[in-house]
Amino acid sequence: MSQTVDRALSILPLLAEGPADLGQVADRLGVHKSTALRLLRTLHEHGLVYRQSDQRYRLGARLFALAQEAMENLDVREIAHPHLVRLNETCGHTVHLAVYEENEVLYIDKVESRYPVRMYSRIGKPVAITVAAVAKLLLADLPEHERRAVAEKLDYPTYTSRSTPNAGAFLRELEKVREQGWATDLGGHEESINCVAAPVRGADGRVVAAMSVSAPNVVVTADELLTLLPLVRRTADAISGEYSGRTPVKGTV
Repeated sequence: MSQTVDRALSILPLLAEGPADLGQVADRLGVHKSTALRLLRTLHEHGLVYRQSDQRYRLGARLFALAQEAMENLDVREIAHPHLVRLNETCGHTVHLAVYEENEVLYIDKVESRYPVRMYSRIGKPVAITVAAVAKLLLADLPEHERRAVAEKLDYPTYTSRSTPNAGAFLRELEKVREQGWATDLGGHEESINCVAAPVRGADGRVVAAMSVSAPNVVVTADELLTLLPLVRRTADAISGEYSGRTPVKGTV
Protein backbone atom coordinates (compact mmCIF):
# COMPACT_ATOMS: atom_id res chain seq x y z
CA MET A 1 0.00 0.00 0.00
CA SER A 2 2.78 2.44 0.91
CA GLN A 3 4.47 1.80 -2.44
CA THR A 4 1.21 2.53 -4.25
CA VAL A 5 0.76 5.80 -2.36
CA ASP A 6 4.37 6.74 -3.02
CA ARG A 7 3.96 6.13 -6.75
CA ALA A 8 0.71 8.08 -6.90
CA LEU A 9 2.22 11.05 -5.11
CA SER A 10 5.26 10.93 -7.40
CA ILE A 11 2.96 11.71 -10.32
CA LEU A 12 2.08 15.16 -8.95
CA PRO A 13 5.55 16.78 -9.21
CA LEU A 14 5.86 15.31 -12.71
CA LEU A 15 2.63 16.98 -13.81
CA ALA A 16 3.70 20.20 -12.10
CA GLU A 17 6.33 20.42 -14.84
CA GLY A 18 3.56 20.35 -17.47
CA PRO A 19 1.03 17.95 -19.04
CA ALA A 20 2.26 14.39 -19.64
CA ASP A 21 0.82 11.38 -21.43
CA LEU A 22 0.41 7.88 -20.04
CA GLY A 23 3.72 6.67 -21.45
CA GLN A 24 5.66 9.55 -19.89
CA VAL A 25 4.10 8.91 -16.50
CA ALA A 26 4.84 5.19 -16.71
CA ASP A 27 8.45 5.84 -17.72
CA ARG A 28 9.01 8.31 -14.90
CA LEU A 29 7.59 5.88 -12.33
CA GLY A 30 9.34 2.88 -13.85
CA VAL A 31 6.09 0.89 -14.06
CA HIS A 32 3.89 -0.71 -16.71
CA LYS A 33 1.35 1.54 -18.42
CA SER A 34 -1.53 -0.39 -16.84
CA THR A 35 -0.19 0.44 -13.37
CA ALA A 36 0.30 4.09 -14.27
CA LEU A 37 -3.22 4.24 -15.70
CA ARG A 38 -4.70 2.81 -12.51
CA LEU A 39 -2.89 5.43 -10.42
CA LEU A 40 -3.94 8.25 -12.75
CA ARG A 41 -7.57 7.16 -12.67
CA THR A 42 -7.57 7.22 -8.86
CA LEU A 43 -6.04 10.69 -8.79
CA HIS A 44 -8.53 11.79 -11.45
CA GLU A 45 -11.47 10.54 -9.39
CA HIS A 46 -10.31 12.75 -6.52
CA GLY A 47 -9.85 15.77 -8.76
CA LEU A 48 -6.10 15.86 -8.24
CA VAL A 49 -5.32 15.32 -11.92
CA TYR A 50 -7.31 16.11 -15.08
CA ARG A 51 -7.25 14.32 -18.43
CA GLN A 52 -7.20 16.73 -21.34
CA SER A 53 -8.82 16.17 -24.72
CA ASP A 54 -5.40 15.24 -26.17
CA GLN A 55 -5.24 12.39 -23.60
CA ARG A 56 -2.46 14.06 -21.63
CA TYR A 57 -2.81 14.60 -17.91
CA ARG A 58 -2.29 17.79 -15.91
CA LEU A 59 -2.80 18.81 -12.29
CA GLY A 60 -6.46 19.10 -11.33
CA ALA A 61 -8.30 22.10 -9.95
CA ARG A 62 -9.02 20.26 -6.68
CA LEU A 63 -5.31 20.23 -5.89
CA PHE A 64 -5.07 24.01 -6.22
CA ALA A 65 -8.22 24.44 -4.11
CA LEU A 66 -6.74 22.29 -1.35
CA ALA A 67 -3.48 24.22 -1.44
CA GLN A 68 -5.31 27.54 -1.23
CA GLU A 69 -7.47 26.34 1.65
CA ALA A 70 -4.42 25.09 3.52
CA MET A 71 -2.61 28.41 3.05
CA GLU A 72 -5.63 30.38 4.27
CA ASN A 73 -5.81 28.28 7.42
CA LEU A 74 -2.13 28.63 8.28
CA ASP A 75 -1.49 30.80 11.33
CA VAL A 76 2.08 32.06 11.21
CA ARG A 77 1.86 33.25 14.81
CA GLU A 78 0.81 29.83 16.08
CA ILE A 79 3.62 28.17 14.15
CA ALA A 80 6.24 30.74 15.14
CA HIS A 81 5.47 31.08 18.84
CA PRO A 82 7.32 28.00 20.15
CA HIS A 83 10.38 29.03 18.15
CA LEU A 84 10.21 32.56 19.55
CA VAL A 85 10.00 31.19 23.08
CA ARG A 86 13.04 28.96 22.55
CA LEU A 87 15.00 31.87 21.12
CA ASN A 88 14.04 34.03 24.09
CA GLU A 89 15.09 31.30 26.51
CA THR A 90 18.45 31.11 24.77
CA CYS A 91 19.31 34.80 24.51
CA GLY A 92 17.10 36.36 27.19
CA HIS A 93 16.09 39.37 25.08
CA THR A 94 12.72 40.58 23.77
CA VAL A 95 11.55 38.70 20.69
CA HIS A 96 8.91 40.06 18.29
CA LEU A 97 6.95 38.74 15.31
CA ALA A 98 5.41 41.25 12.87
CA VAL A 99 3.37 41.27 9.66
CA TYR A 100 2.48 43.85 7.00
CA GLU A 101 -1.25 44.53 6.73
CA GLU A 102 -3.14 47.43 5.14
CA ASN A 103 -0.11 49.72 4.88
CA GLU A 104 0.98 49.09 8.47
CA VAL A 105 3.50 46.80 10.10
CA LEU A 106 2.01 45.29 13.25
CA TYR A 107 3.42 43.21 16.06
CA ILE A 108 1.43 39.98 16.31
CA ASP A 109 3.52 38.25 18.98
CA LYS A 110 6.00 39.17 21.67
CA VAL A 111 8.08 37.26 24.21
CA GLU A 112 9.33 39.52 26.99
CA SER A 113 12.95 39.93 28.01
CA ARG A 114 14.05 38.30 31.23
CA TYR A 115 15.99 41.45 32.12
CA PRO A 116 14.47 44.20 34.32
CA VAL A 117 14.75 46.83 31.53
CA ARG A 118 12.00 46.04 29.02
CA MET A 119 10.54 47.45 25.82
CA TYR A 120 7.11 49.10 25.77
CA SER A 121 5.99 47.51 22.49
CA ARG A 122 2.55 45.87 22.42
CA ILE A 123 0.92 43.16 20.33
CA GLY A 124 -1.39 44.77 17.77
CA LYS A 125 0.45 48.08 17.86
CA PRO A 126 1.93 49.46 14.61
CA VAL A 127 5.72 49.74 14.54
CA ALA A 128 7.72 52.81 13.51
CA ILE A 129 7.65 51.77 9.89
CA THR A 130 10.56 53.91 8.60
CA VAL A 131 13.09 52.64 11.15
CA ALA A 132 11.98 49.26 12.57
CA ALA A 133 14.02 46.29 11.41
CA VAL A 134 10.92 44.10 10.93
CA ALA A 135 9.31 46.80 8.79
CA LYS A 136 12.38 47.02 6.57
CA LEU A 137 12.23 43.30 5.86
CA LEU A 138 8.52 43.29 5.10
CA LEU A 139 8.64 46.34 2.82
CA ALA A 140 11.87 45.24 1.12
CA ASP A 141 10.05 42.18 -0.20
CA LEU A 142 7.40 44.22 -2.02
CA PRO A 143 7.66 44.59 -5.82
CA GLU A 144 9.83 47.58 -6.72
CA HIS A 145 6.98 49.81 -7.93
CA GLU A 146 4.94 49.08 -4.82
CA ARG A 147 7.96 49.57 -2.58
CA ARG A 148 8.63 52.97 -4.12
CA ALA A 149 4.99 54.03 -3.89
CA VAL A 150 4.87 53.15 -0.19
CA ALA A 151 8.16 54.92 0.55
CA GLU A 152 7.08 58.12 -1.18
CA LYS A 153 3.83 58.31 0.83
CA LEU A 154 5.43 57.90 4.24
CA ASP A 155 6.35 60.60 6.70
CA TYR A 156 9.88 60.42 8.11
CA PRO A 157 9.85 61.47 11.77
CA THR A 158 13.21 62.23 13.35
CA TYR A 159 12.99 59.91 16.33
CA THR A 160 16.78 60.07 16.81
CA SER A 161 19.82 61.26 14.89
CA ARG A 162 19.93 57.80 13.30
CA SER A 163 16.37 57.83 11.97
CA THR A 164 15.78 57.42 8.24
CA PRO A 165 15.59 60.98 6.88
CA ASN A 166 13.66 60.64 3.61
CA ALA A 167 12.23 58.33 0.94
CA GLY A 168 15.47 58.13 -1.01
CA ALA A 169 17.43 56.95 1.99
CA PHE A 170 14.66 54.53 2.92
CA LEU A 171 14.61 52.96 -0.54
CA ARG A 172 18.39 52.54 -0.47
CA GLU A 173 18.11 50.84 2.92
CA LEU A 174 15.34 48.55 1.65
CA GLU A 175 17.46 47.54 -1.33
CA LYS A 176 20.35 46.71 1.00
CA VAL A 177 18.03 44.66 3.22
CA ARG A 178 16.59 42.86 0.21
CA GLU A 179 20.08 41.85 -0.93
CA GLN A 180 21.48 40.75 2.44
CA GLY A 181 18.32 39.05 3.77
CA TRP A 182 18.31 40.60 7.24
CA ALA A 183 17.85 44.00 8.85
CA THR A 184 18.79 46.10 11.86
CA ASP A 185 17.56 49.10 13.77
CA LEU A 186 20.54 50.46 15.68
CA GLY A 187 19.12 53.35 17.64
CA GLY A 188 16.86 54.57 14.86
CA HIS A 189 13.69 54.66 16.93
CA GLU A 190 15.11 54.96 20.43
CA GLU A 191 18.75 55.86 21.02
CA SER A 192 19.11 53.16 23.66
CA ILE A 193 17.41 50.27 21.80
CA ASN A 194 18.97 48.06 19.13
CA CYS A 195 17.35 45.32 17.08
CA VAL A 196 18.27 42.58 14.58
CA ALA A 197 15.64 40.88 12.43
CA ALA A 198 15.19 38.09 9.88
CA PRO A 199 12.38 37.19 7.47
CA VAL A 200 9.87 34.36 7.67
CA ARG A 201 9.09 33.11 4.16
CA GLY A 202 6.22 31.13 2.69
CA ALA A 203 6.37 28.26 0.22
CA ASP A 204 6.70 30.74 -2.67
CA GLY A 205 9.71 32.43 -1.09
CA ARG A 206 7.84 35.65 -0.29
CA VAL A 207 8.18 37.23 3.14
CA VAL A 208 5.04 36.56 5.19
CA ALA A 209 6.34 37.86 8.52
CA ALA A 210 9.49 39.13 10.20
CA MET A 211 10.93 38.28 13.59
CA SER A 212 13.42 40.20 15.67
CA VAL A 213 15.48 40.31 18.84
CA SER A 214 15.72 43.67 20.60
CA ALA A 215 17.70 44.83 23.62
CA PRO A 216 18.70 48.09 25.31
CA ASN A 217 22.30 49.33 25.40
CA VAL A 218 22.42 48.90 29.16
CA VAL A 219 22.01 45.14 28.69
CA VAL A 220 24.09 44.50 25.56
CA THR A 221 25.89 46.74 23.08
CA ALA A 222 24.87 46.89 19.44
CA ASP A 223 27.94 44.84 18.49
CA GLU A 224 27.06 42.20 21.06
CA LEU A 225 23.50 42.03 19.78
CA LEU A 226 24.71 41.58 16.21
CA THR A 227 26.51 38.40 17.25
CA LEU A 228 23.03 36.89 17.70
CA LEU A 229 22.20 37.40 14.01
CA PRO A 230 23.09 33.81 12.96
CA LEU A 231 20.81 32.47 15.71
CA VAL A 232 18.00 34.83 14.71
CA ARG A 233 18.32 33.78 11.07
CA ARG A 234 18.31 30.07 11.94
CA THR A 235 15.16 30.58 13.98
CA ALA A 236 13.48 32.45 11.13
CA ASP A 237 14.51 29.70 8.70
CA ALA A 238 13.05 27.05 11.00
CA ILE A 239 9.74 28.93 11.20
CA SER A 240 9.77 29.34 7.41
CA GLY A 241 10.36 25.63 6.92
CA GLU A 242 7.52 24.64 9.21
CA TYR A 243 5.17 27.29 7.79
CA SER A 244 5.81 26.27 4.19
CA GLY A 245 5.94 22.56 4.92
CA ARG A 246 9.49 22.20 3.63
CA THR A 247 11.06 20.68 6.76
CA PRO A 248 10.06 18.47 9.67
CA VAL A 249 9.16 20.15 12.97
CA LYS A 250 12.23 20.26 15.20
CA GLY A 251 14.01 22.49 17.71
CA THR A 252 15.76 25.58 16.42
CA VAL A 253 18.26 26.32 19.17
